[in-house]
This record gives sequence, C-alpha cells and structure tokens, in this order.
Amino acid sequence: MRMRRKKHREERLENCASIVVSDLLEYKDDITKIFSDKKPLHMEIGCGKGQFVSEIAARNPDINYIAVEVNRNVICDACHKAQEAGLKNVVFMHCGAEILEKYIRRGSISRLYLNFSCPFPKNAYENRRLTNVRFLDIYSVILADGAEIHQKTDNMHFFEYSLEQYTLGGYKLKNISLDLHNSGFEGNIVTEY
Repeated sequence: MRMRRKKHREERLENCASIVVSDLLEYKDDITKIFSDKKPLHMEIGCGKGQFVSEIAARNPDINYIAVEVNRNVICDACHKAQEAGLKNVVFMHCGAEILEKYIRRGSISRLYLNFSCPFPKNAYENRRLTNVRFLDIYSVILADGAEIHQKTDNMHFFEYSLEQYTLGGYKLKNISLDLHNSGFEGNIVTEY
C-alpha cells in the first residue's frame, strides 16, 4: 500500500532545508563538504522516518551521519525528528542508492547501515535489493578500507540472499545473529520494525 502524499510536504521540507541536501550538484563528488568538521562519517541508506539515525546521532555526537531516503513523504518525518532533537551531526539526502558514488567521495564512509530494507520478494525485482551485488559494488567505492556494513532484517529469505551477495561481493562476514534482540549485542537500537 502506498503512503498518501503528506499535507504541506514541500513546506515541511523547506523548513528542514538546513539539513536536507536539495541541490546534489552543488556537492558533486564530495557531499562530505556539507559538514564543517572532519568527524568520521556514517551513512544509513533507507532511513525511513528517521528513528534509527536520530537516536544513533544523539548517542554519538562525535560522528557525522548522512541519511538517505528515496521517499519524499517519509523523509519529511525523518528531518522533522532530527530537527526536534536539535541534532547538528545529521544531514539527509533525497535520492536512490544507485547514484551515491556520484556524490560521495571515494573511501569516505566508515560505516554503512541498512536497516529493514525492502526485501523485494519477487525475483524480477532482485536488482532493487540494497544488498544486490550491483549496490555492493557502489558501496565498495564509497566505503573506507576496513569499513563495515551493519544490516538488520526481519525477512529470512532476504537475510539468506544478503549473506550470499556479501560473499559474492568479496565482503567478510562477522557478528551474524538470527536473534539480535537476545544476542547481547551492545548498542542495538530498537526501531519500529
């Protein structure tokens, strides 16, 4: 089911202009210039309503975050949440993950989060999955040496698919859990999913 267009969406986005990168061309090849300081840079792709990125940014003021979301309705909520929390270390990009390497400097992201990405269960849409090898190739460009991808999913098929794709893409796997909430993983942020 599609989300209805939010009332006053454009006005709400305009009110968040200081934390939304609206003119991507202004930052072509290096969106990291948007931050005035040189803190480590983490990215969440598919930030949804911003619960995760807002909480992790509040917990880690010494890290800058870029939150990517393709849905304009949803990014409104995410931006508003970050603004209400007074977060200065988060910016939002309204775009798809397939164009990230055009705007993110090579090797500048030290951690990437993929939280409850759409599993696109039909095989015909496999190339849209954010762990498809075509996206992993993009991530390998923007991720720094030794950077990590942290993924959460509640879809077993997508989980297994992702493990296979990481292996095909040459990524090393570690800290794999089938029950994250009971695994004792320190720093887990519980989201609406």
